[in-house]
Amino acid sequence: MKKLMLLGGSRYILPVIKEAHKLGIYVITCDYLPDNVAHKYSDEYKNISIIDKEAVLKFAQEKRIDGIMSFACDPGVTVAAYVAEEMHLPFQGSYHSVCILQDKGLFRDFLYQNGFHVPRAKVYSNIKEAVDDIDFFKWPVIVKPVDSSGSKGVSKCDKIKELERAAEEALAFSLKKKFIIEEFLTFKGYHSSTDIFAVDGELKFVTYSDHLFDSEADNPHTPTTIIWPTTMKKESQDYLTKELQRLMRLLGLKSGIYNVETCVDIDNKPYIMEVSPRGGGGKIAEIQEMAYGIKLIENEIRQAVGFPVKSIVQSQCNGYWCKLVIHEEYGKSGILDHIAFKPEIESKYIKSIELAVKQGDYIKPFTGANMSLGDIFLKFGSREELDRVVNNSKEWLRIQLK
Repeated sequence: MKKLMLLGGSRYILPVIKEAHKLGIYVITCDYLPDNVAHKYSDEYKNISIIDKEAVLKFAQEKRIDGIMSFACDPGVTVAAYVAEEMHLPFQGSYHSVCILQDKGLFRDFLYQNGFHVPRAKVYSNIKEAVDDIDFFKWPVIVKPVDSSGSKGVSKCDKIKELERAAEEALAFSLKKKFIIEEFLTFKGYHSSTDIFAVDGELKFVTYSDHLFDSEADNPHTPTTIIWPTTMKKESQDYLTKELQRLMRLLGLKSGIYNVETCVDIDNKPYIMEVSPRGGGGKIAEIQEMAYGIKLIENEIRQAVGFPVKSIVQSQCNGYWCKLVIHEEYGKSGILDHIAFKPEIESKYIKSIELAVKQGDYIKPFTGANMSLGDIFLKFGSREELDRVVNNSKEWLRIQLK
């Protein structure tokens, strides 16, 4: 029996465990949080830090695993690549390449050195150095940890006086204790976040989405809505796909799923913002499977343990789909009483609801993806219908606190 190690234990890897079991694979989950929900469904759990690459490698060797993934779990990706390389297991790329992808500073520098469109950016570990360097940038700017995901520790600074606070926030969420400042891009249309799939380094399935934010949320840079298909112009999509393929060849990337973030600025210049060799958080692969009919999760498992990948082809979106993050309004917190949906909306449009909280849980402000209360998948017959319903979600989605 094949053995698959999964780094992390959140609800987002439950579909991975389910699909692995369908394939007859023994699943081992690892992290330092024994109460995480995924550990209840795996075949074995190990209490271990997923950022300790030597400890994870030692355990993986002891268990003689056949594959390793850090699906929807950004902190473990470089460790998964390290273990795969040391044990000669399949993975999307070398440890060196994955380290570049997973560090925003290294990735921005790689893009710049190889002629990709990239916003002006610089990495700092010292706040004073950043404050002294303010003339390097055109303002406003975005301040981010170099190594976090889910918009945690991300701030936009319109004024120089906001920089020190933003840098402190970014450092608080950085394992490397480094942050990056980059010039703020004004989008034309929407930011895009999707999961794509490559086979032997060749892109086989690529999508783009409309990624919307709630300007009234506690963190307005945390995405709350993702829509397929995108409204991005075809020429921009074609350009980005060509550049993503070029990136894969330059880094020697291989088979597997990749979470990709892109955008187009007001000057019609397309940018690759993030590429990570993992499934995206927020159940992106799941809703894309429903919308496009491509079994992304099953095939990611297959490549991880050395099984042949099956039926990865480009396809069209079946309807208009939306993933809506359930989150509390700005500044609200308290004990959850219930979450309710209008029956007519639920019966007509909602295809899936997954709550991450239950009655009696303490609800915190929506400061990052980890503060999500759950996810809703909806399907519509037109983009106009989708926009009308989603833009009025406060009328049919109620979060009641005690």
